[in-house]
Amino acid sequence: MRAPLFAVLAVALLAATPAWAGAQREEALAANVASAMSRSVSDINAPRLVFEDPREGPLWLAEMSRRLQSRIPDQWMRERLLTAVQYEATRAGLDPQLVLGLIQVESGFNKYAISPVGARGLMQVMPFWVRSIGAPGHNLFELTTNLRYGCTILRHYIDMEGGNLFRALGRYNGSLGQATYPNLVVGAWKRHWLWLPPSGDKLAAAF
Repeated sequence: MRAPLFAVLAVALLAATPAWAGAQREEALAANVASAMSRSVSDINAPRLVFEDPREGPLWLAEMSRRLQSRIPDQWMRERLLTAVQYEATRAGLDPQLVLGLIQVESGFNKYAISPVGARGLMQVMPFWVRSIGAPGHNLFELTTNLRYGCTILRHYIDMEGGNLFRALGRYNGSLGQATYPNLVVGAWKRHWLWLPPSGDKLAAAF
């Protein structure tokens, strides 16, 4: 039995629209914190895969690319995005797979997503962060800029919360103390993006 047209359109709309677009709340930053965050978002380097064992990089990229293919069909765009995620997350001391889970929940991998409260891009960064820690020319729709801001902000919230990821994710979304958003991000991370490097023998066999 075919589904009614309105139901099909509703499902398509939900799939295309971010359901949990971030709404970080603007808060006063200590001078040293603002300075450190400003240096982080202004330190521009070309993204590259960063692994302790360089052999893991191509394996990670191939596997993550396979998982992302249905959302981003173009291979070059997928690999560019994944390389930037891996670099910026690692640079901020974050698990890249966690960041992929957050992006899935926040924007559905739509780099031009805008939330009802004005959050922008892949990681749904609020524009006030450009004023607080960035520079006027920073474009939150630019892939690497958005990832750099998003990872810097999430790192800041994790540090603020003493390593408590649940509370940090709540701050990131503007829903501190509520379980729904952190559970969605962690669920997406664990279900869709969790990756463990192969053991030494398996890694050697891959090459």
